[in-house]
Amino acid sequence: MTAPHSLQHRHLHQHGSSRIHQFTPQAKLAGLFAFVIVVALTPREAVVALLLDACVLAIVVATARLRPGLVLGRLAAILPFITFAFFLPFVGDGEQVDVGPVALSVDGLWASWNIIAKATMGATASIIVTATTPIPDLLAGLTRLRVPNAIVGIIGFMFRYLDLIVDELARMRRAMVARGHDPRWLWQARPIASSAGALFVRTYERGERVHDAMAARGFTGAMPEIEPQTSARSEFLLALMPALLAALILGGVTLV
Repeated sequence: MTAPHSLQHRHLHQHGSSRIHQFTPQAKLAGLFAFVIVVALTPREAVVALLLDACVLAIVVATARLRPGLVLGRLAAILPFITFAFFLPFVGDGEQVDVGPVALSVDGLWASWNIIAKATMGATASIIVTATTPIPDLLAGLTRLRVPNAIVGIIGFMFRYLDLIVDELARMRRAMVARGHDPRWLWQARPIASSAGALFVRTYERGERVHDAMAARGFTGAMPEIEPQTSARSEFLLALMPALLAALILGGVTLV
């Protein structure tokens, strides 16, 4: 149905023998969701609590034996999403504070800190899970956590055909360049928009053909699980430990 590289996304998974690598996917996913929720609920003014949460996350990275360069390199993916946070202090309303010759919004500074801190920790936690778990195992873990089959199927096909779509886009660009057109400026965006529309149509048609082929082979909406895995309660407790520590930190800060 697709190439092994597209299925596995081996460039995401880092082989290892750490304790976190050995956790079942559903335990790691439960720990990820719980930690992200607790961090999201932490008030932005609780700077100490957020810094302690970051320390907890750093301990998990060390336990998983992931190289700091690997984590930082993958964190670069969120830079486009948090870039606008740096502009909030300049456009925010309310109380102003002078930083040299520039007046910055206090509320904008808090909002910028809130977005950057929580987005970075959420992305880091996701990187830990994807780096220690193969994509097919993550999909199986979502199924075991009773995530609807439609959502699991969409995520699975996204990973399976992401490389295929990127390759298709590269071939379309090479075809444009070979015909003497290499759009690089804003006023040359029309051919790029046309190519994007053609790529969408091709992707949609390919998806229909793949679905018809799978339905003809007995596909009922869920991929069969060849090697079922169960998680002990102790494993879930260990995977939830970072979230529990973050909750304790949040409770302590709230009481103070």
